[in-house]
Amino acid sequence: MDWLIFLICVVIGAAVILALFALGWRGRRQRQADIPRPRPLPDGLDLPRFEADGQYVATTTAGDWLDRVAVYGLGVKSVATAAVFDEGLLFARKGAPDVWIPRADLRDVRLERGMAGKFVEKEGLVLVTWQLGPKPVDTGFRTRAADHKTPLVSAIKALLPESATSSEEQL
Repeated sequence: MDWLIFLICVVIGAAVILALFALGWRGRRQRQADIPRPRPLPDGLDLPRFEADGQYVATTTAGDWLDRVAVYGLGVKSVATAAVFDEGLLFARKGAPDVWIPRADLRDVRLERGMAGKFVEKEGLVLVTWQLGPKPVDTGFRTRAADHKTPLVSAIKALLPESATSSEEQL
């Protein structure tokens, strides 16, 4: 009988924890309701300059690697392909909405150790800083093949506006 009481307490405790997680995520989405939806993928794109398979980690507030953007599925980790086009950067995601970043919205690209939801070896994560409406954000991407990191960063860097400062020392 004691094990039954223990089991019931564990199940209730787990349910309470899950409910608190859900409330926190819902509150985050409500606080971020003013963030605009990412732009749609334009029609008529040519072939990409470079593609890399990997994992879309998350989008966070720029400079705050723990503040996930919860709206529009931007904070959801997913398997993805990063494709660099002349017009911008596409994260084609499986099981989540694709993320299109127009060239004019790109601000920086660099290699980092991690962000919300993923920490890896030094310079193991491609981090793209971009403008989502009035809000600067960081999006993390982990390439499946380590030798795709540098070409991906170089391809994105080639899209940066002249006024942007990319992190060249990491290339």
